[in-house]
Amino acid sequence: MEEALELWAATKKKPGRPAALELGEQLMLALEFWREYRTYFHLGQDWGVHETTAQRAVERVEDVLLASGRFALPGKHSLVSETQVLKAVLVDVSEIPCERPKKSSGLGTAARKNATR
Repeated sequence: MEEALELWAATKKKPGRPAALELGEQLMLALEFWREYRTYFHLGQDWGVHETTAQRAVERVEDVLLASGRFALPGKHSLVSETQVLKAVLVDVSEIPCERPKKSSGLGTAARKNATR
């Protein structure tokens, strides 16, 4: 991944203002965002940059890695073909139930509206 970012940086025509984070740090920031899915504000606090800088870094890394072609996921037709065998699929998710009052309980807005009459 870092090689793809370095290749992209070498082919830039106009360097512009230097980035607040080095390429390796931008990659680590993006990997942290993808792994932990924290807000840009909190990532920016950890890395000592503004949240928009963190957002731009993550988007830049995503664009460069997708443009390199080495990190694109295969399409659904290639997954169906019998010639390609997948070794493993890992999914890292956590599900948290939504906490809200039940409609039948007296704590809802309809119950409060009727109590004020």
